[in-house]
Order: sequence, then structure tokens, then C-alpha cells
Amino acid sequence: MIDKESDETMIMKIKSDTETETKAEMGRDEMAETPKLDLSGAERTARIVELERGSVIQTYTRQPILLVRGSGARVWDAEGREYIDFVAGVAVNTVGHCHPAVVEAIRRQAIELIHTSNLYYTENQVLLAEELKGLTGMDRAFFCNSGAESVEAALKLARKATGRSKIVAAIHSFHGRTLGSLGATYKPMYREPFRPLNEADFVPYDDPEALASAVSVDTSAVILEPVQGEGGVNVPSPEYLRAAREICDDCGALLILDEVQTGFGRTGKWFGKEHSGVMPDAMTLAKGIAGGLPMGAMLAAESVSNVFQRGDHASTFGGGPLVSAAALASIGAIKDEKLVERSEAMGRYLRSRLAEEIDALDVRGLGLMVGVEMEANCPEIVARARERGILLNATSDRVLRMVPPLVIGKEEIDRVVTVLGEILREP
Repeated sequence: MIDKESDETMIMKIKSDTETETKAEMGRDEMAETPKLDLSGAERTARIVELERGSVIQTYTRQPILLVRGSGARVWDAEGREYIDFVAGVAVNTVGHCHPAVVEAIRRQAIELIHTSNLYYTENQVLLAEELKGLTGMDRAFFCNSGAESVEAALKLARKATGRSKIVAAIHSFHGRTLGSLGATYKPMYREPFRPLNEADFVPYDDPEALASAVSVDTSAVILEPVQGEGGVNVPSPEYLRAAREICDDCGALLILDEVQTGFGRTGKWFGKEHSGVMPDAMTLAKGIAGGLPMGAMLAAESVSNVFQRGDHASTFGGGPLVSAAALASIGAIKDEKLVERSEAMGRYLRSRLAEEIDALDVRGLGLMVGVEMEANCPEIVARARERGILLNATSDRVLRMVPPLVIGKEEIDRVVTVLGEILREP
């Protein structure tokens, strides 16, 4: 005889199930809040700074503000101060902070399915792969969680496709800090503590002759950024990447374009490679792909993608339903709001205003990826601009990098340029 639950137990179970379903359908304003300190303003900031120093491994140099809210191209700290954000999470928040379409996509997906692993099919991942194929002209996608991971995937693909291990990269390159990607990252201070690595042969950027002399039949891949980001927003001639394509073809090496920072409209085109018309064998994506959520992807041509067989590479979280939903929504927003075209127009406006108002050695860039090289102490300028409500980033002592959300407006650009000019004119 089958045991049956009592009427009272059954009623309680139905009530519990109903409440669970109701909560899943509620918006975030109805749900329980994430626990936060029962402090406000400066006390809250000071306490978080204190806790971070004792609880988080100290690998970052952080600005002394506690950011708590963002919308569009602006953020606010715990003390209520507003900032124009010209960092955008390091070129991540292309559609702005908390874009309504991305927030809604995350909310809807979160109440349906958050994670399954790649042991099963999920719809959003496949639809995103199709979307990326159309945007990039590449043939297949591998999903991961970050730019460094996408570079790792590309380097592994190159090694298996060619049977070679040597890499050629550019001076001032940045491709990540994992052991594989670190070998292709130029700055010696990043590599020195972790040697031995499979280190690249580093050659001057935008120098086809130097590149040709470094590539041989032992080279598995040449990895280049269409515009160097961490290296100071260095823009090559269109002929450079075309020459790189020919050099790789001649010796059978793969050409990998690292579009982690240049992708999704940042340079005034969907991808940096479009400025030269070059098709790589593989390209790496992350940062702006998912509206602020952590995601990466490696795209490859059919001619090399099939060398990866089942078990050759994997990622537990790669291309999960939640981040893929956010990515689809972010790409949709870029299309609907014509943010690629806006990036080109606003970037041109930003560079012209900087050239007019700022005594700089050079103002360079493409779209809303702009570098300002000056004789001034740029880290000091970053600190002084923050005090005036502007968030900037220095890639070195002499270069400011400006990568605001693509939704940035002329009034915000004018304000940033005015503040920067005031700072530079001060004693």
C-alpha cells in the first residue's frame, strides 16, 4: 500500500510550491535585498576598504571610492557623489551601466534557468554563436568567461592546428595574465615572477618587416591587437594587419586577432579588424560582449576550428544561459540604438575637442577608444579628475586611456574635456 501525505501536509506543500513560483515571477524590487552594511556615506566606504584589505588578496590598486550604482555613462558612490565614467569597467560597459534591455534579459533568464554546464544544450548559447558568426564572418565559437581564457583557447587551437609551439606578439601587447596568455603579454614586470613561460618573440608593433623576420616555420601563431589598449591606444596602419595575414599564410602560422578590447563597436566598427578588411584564423572576444557580465568567446575559421575535438578544451560556465541572454540583449541594444555609428561619431568629436583644448603630445584612437599622450603625470591627473567627478584611467605615466560607454553624449564629453583642461592649467 502506498503511503499518502496527510491533507494538512499536502496543503502546506502546495502553499510552499506556490510561494516559490510566485517569488520566481516577482521583479527584483520585490525580492530580498543582498545583505549590506548598516552604514552610510563615508563610514560605509571606510569599512569596506578596511574589510577588503583583510579579506581580499591584494593584487589591485583601487581608487578610494565605493561605487554603488550606475546608469548610462554615469556612476554614483556610497557618499552620493556622481561621476562621468570614462573607464566603463575597462571598456566593458559598451551599452552603459544597467541598460534596461540587458537588466530585463538577465531578470527573465534568472527566473527560468541560470546554469546547466555544457553537458547539455541550451538555446541562448547556440543563438549567440549564430549571432557572432554573422557579425564576425567567422565560422564557429567556443565560449568561456574572460579575455584571458579566450586567448588561451586560441593559443591551444594554434598549437594543435600547426603542431608548433612558438608565438610571435608585439611590443606593448597585452593578452592576459594566465600562464599561457601571459607568455604573449609584453610587459616584463608581469612575466618575470612566473617564468619559465612559453614566451613569445616580441617585435615592434606596426612594423611589417620586423614581423616578417620573426615568423618562421616553427611559429604556431602571430597574435596581435587591432588597436593596442593597455599599451597606450596604439593604432596601426591598415596595411599592417594585411601584411600580417600574408606573412602567416606564407609560413603556415595562424593569425590571431585579440579583439577583447576592440570588439562590439568600440573602434567605430563592430570589430577592429574591419578597419583593415583582414580575416584572421581566430579572434578573441570578451569585455563588451555581455553588457557587463563576465564572458569570453574564441571564434575560429572552419579551416582550423575542426582540429579541436571533444575533450580538447572545455569551460564549466562558458556560454551559460544567463550570460548568453545578457550578450544577446547587449548586441540587440547596440544594433537598435546604432551604437557602432555613435561610437564613430562621438569618438571623432572627443578627439577633436581634446585636440582643441588639451596641450597633448598626441591624441589618437579609433571610435571611442582614445589615448591622450602628455608630458604630465597621468596617474595624478586621474586622481584629480576623480575629485571633480570624472573617472579616467592611465595606462602609463604619460598616457590617459578613454573608453567611455558608447551611449556617451556630447555634453558629457564637453564636461570631461573642460575638467581635464582645468587640471592641466593648474600649477
